[in-house]
Amino acid sequence: MLAVGVAGGLGLAAAVGRMSLRAVAIASAAACAATVGVVVVVWAAFRPLPVQLAGRDALVVAVALLALFVAVAVAARSSGRRRTVAAVLAACALCASAVGVVNRDVGRYPTLGALAGHRPPPTARLADFDAVPGPQQRVQTGSPTAAVWQSPVRRTLDGMVTHAEIPGIVSGFTARPALVYLPPAYLDTPRPLLPVLVLVAGDPGQPDDWLGNGLAETVTAFAAAHDGLAPVVVVPDALGATDAVPLCLDSRLGNVDTYLAVDVPAWVAGHLQVDDAAQARAIGGYSYGGTCAIQLATNHPDVYPTFLDMSGQDEPSLGEHAATVAATFGGDESAFATVSAREVLAKHLRPGVSGVFVVGADDDEYRPQQRRMYDAARAAGMDVRYYELPGGHSGQVWVPGFAGELDWLARRTGLLPPVE
Repeated sequence: MLAVGVAGGLGLAAAVGRMSLRAVAIASAAACAATVGVVVVVWAAFRPLPVQLAGRDALVVAVALLALFVAVAVAARSSGRRRTVAAVLAACALCASAVGVVNRDVGRYPTLGALAGHRPPPTARLADFDAVPGPQQRVQTGSPTAAVWQSPVRRTLDGMVTHAEIPGIVSGFTARPALVYLPPAYLDTPRPLLPVLVLVAGDPGQPDDWLGNGLAETVTAFAAAHDGLAPVVVVPDALGATDAVPLCLDSRLGNVDTYLAVDVPAWVAGHLQVDDAAQARAIGGYSYGGTCAIQLATNHPDVYPTFLDMSGQDEPSLGEHAATVAATFGGDESAFATVSAREVLAKHLRPGVSGVFVVGADDDEYRPQQRRMYDAARAAGMDVRYYELPGGHSGQVWVPGFAGELDWLARRTGLLPPVE
């Protein structure tokens, strides 16, 4: 990609060198205006996410657009076919380079297959939920699980990724199928009673987005290092549709809070043979999912006493506070304050809750919000940690953040011994 960009840059320089100063100025102004338009459109399309294009991304887009305008000018004014072809090739090279640079920073399409809609296969076998082994009469119990776990001689080596419908029986929320990861130990006989990690994806998105953020690889690697033991992971749908933003509240937008706090744990207890004690359950997520994690841990500490908030907001948001309150509670600020985690933490202590806040050092919009939530959680008596990782609002932060905290989540939920 670097070679393509260099070649395109040399071609652009050659083309510009033969243009008048006035023509270069016009092309440059047009490229700057178009770049501003691109940045604004991307920001508006993905709100309430932060600006998606970093400074260097905007720069390479501007250069690519300049090359396009120069190519148009050369084609319109020049009678030389060779010069026109060279300008067009330079523009194509710089556009391809810009696409590569932006995609590398945003991390949306890690492979050509992802661009075509194909996600990389997980490191665990895919199966229908009907293929998941049912309850066993003999199970290994005890805490921490690792202290009592005796893996069978013919131990299962691979985990399982499957999907399941989790109906909103109490909430009435209509969700898309959830993603479920079962570690190797769950598939063994006799199986241990494993803890449960509930994860929520970002917005816009879907549960399977967690596969693109290293879920299967991370948990499988953890299980391989711990004799097949890892949490059972359930990724419910907290949106209802890819472009929906119901927020993790019970409001006019849907009863997502009740869905995650009541329907999901009830389904897990009824369909998976796991440790269903509250202390063996944690919730986590990134971006929208991170906001959901602190929301649920704050409002339902008896259900989710452990949380992982990666790049979440300091309140549920549709982009603007007033618009959010209007859409969720018809403008009733007091109703919103009774469920917004930061407001709740200002009035109520949560000493039994423990969590971690992780955010990108370059995430200029969400980093201050994460810091505010960390301060509020600590002031409310939560046992919390906060740290920053290199990167912005992307998988560059969420993949290592999840991998780095999985050991802590396993210890907090009783899978491994607590740190002395």
